[in-house]
Amino acid sequence: MASFNDLKLTKSVLKSIDEIGFIVPTPIQEQAIPAIKSGQDLLGIAQTGTGKTAAYILPILTRLVKAEGEDPRVVILVPTRELSIQVGEDLEELSQFTNIRHAAVYGGVGWTKHAELLANGIDILVATPGRLLDLYNHNTLNLKKVKMLVIDEADRMLDMGFMPQLKNIFDRLPSKRQNLLFSATFSESVEKLTEEFLVFPLKVEVSPSATPVELVKQYAYQVPNFRTKLNLVSQLLKNDEEFSKVIVFCRTKVSAEAVFKVIKRKSEGEKRLLHSNKGQSARINAINAFKNDEVRILISTDVSARGIDASKVTHVINFDVPTSYDDYIHRIGRTARAGNDGVAITMLDPSEEWHFGKIQKLIRMSVPVVDLPEGMEIIPSTKDESQKQLREIDRQRKIDDPTFKGAFHEKKVHFSNDKRSFFDKFARKKKSQKRRTRRG
Repeated sequence: MASFNDLKLTKSVLKSIDEIGFIVPTPIQEQAIPAIKSGQDLLGIAQTGTGKTAAYILPILTRLVKAEGEDPRVVILVPTRELSIQVGEDLEELSQFTNIRHAAVYGGVGWTKHAELLANGIDILVATPGRLLDLYNHNTLNLKKVKMLVIDEADRMLDMGFMPQLKNIFDRLPSKRQNLLFSATFSESVEKLTEEFLVFPLKVEVSPSATPVELVKQYAYQVPNFRTKLNLVSQLLKNDEEFSKVIVFCRTKVSAEAVFKVIKRKSEGEKRLLHSNKGQSARINAINAFKNDEVRILISTDVSARGIDASKVTHVINFDVPTSYDDYIHRIGRTARAGNDGVAITMLDPSEEWHFGKIQKLIRMSVPVVDLPEGMEIIPSTKDESQKQLREIDRQRKIDDPTFKGAFHEKKVHFSNDKRSFFDKFARKKKSQKRRTRRG
């Protein structure tokens, strides 16, 4: 394995690496850094938690060397404000012994505040696509000097519908530039973006696409309904010694709110809730408190699955199964980072088992189902919840087999000849009455 010295990084960058405590480069860093330094376009497929952010920041800092000019020479596009903040913090650490200027900008904050960050000149800009276009359209951002463009979390970017904005941005950048694209998965949409965006790229894939971090131990519980899930998550979190730093992921804000209310009453330690209805400062404070070990349990929707880079997360609990299957990979990638072990637990109600089967095909492994904890109360399902689950199961079976009718298909009404004759005669009589009424 190469050392960071072998990768021929600048002295100021190597000093930052020593200060942070990095010892040897990760596989994605070892393979990507020389290619990026050479100026080649690159497609990096790497799991979360493998050091891919440093894989592009380190060679970028080496190539820029020092501050220069007023306008950004590097643009890093990310899908969410949380990830923008995280990459900005990584830049702050890795550039601490350089004079290279950088800023992270994102939605949810007035664009004029971010315009002020650019006023004195900048070398590297980390941005969400919408905010970058805001600044450009208000003539506070000049993109003519951009020499390198990075798209991080490309799969998430495309899932969130950013393709039109990306094309808009590409049209405003110099055509002669180096392009870097990083993604945890290599879906058809990412492949299409690669064909349009990269020029003869080197593909670096440190593990098969959509393979979870090997150190994550995964297992699942079969749970009949929502209220029993609440009982289960409460019981698991009573063990604060084993579950010492936990993220609970929910599919919706409603689920997240319900989980937070129950956990707040029934478990020890500080808890925080994170979803899109929370204010920008509240979300940033929650993530920072969790990273600094001031919060034991973070309940979140997928909005933050890729923006949380916290060390020593012991457990990820999937309270709901994500229906965007790549999100499962990014959720469980929040644990077992930087060589640590971690556990991912998934709760399955009957209508979620089909989705979980699709996830297991994606990650190319079987996740064991274990028995519920002994003595845990199982609450009977209500009639409404059971019927909702059955309707969803019917929908899933129809996807697999379009000829399947299901328990809830509409039944056609069949009449005997006598009854049909009666209804025909009744209909004719009604029409005749309407004609007479109009004539009168």
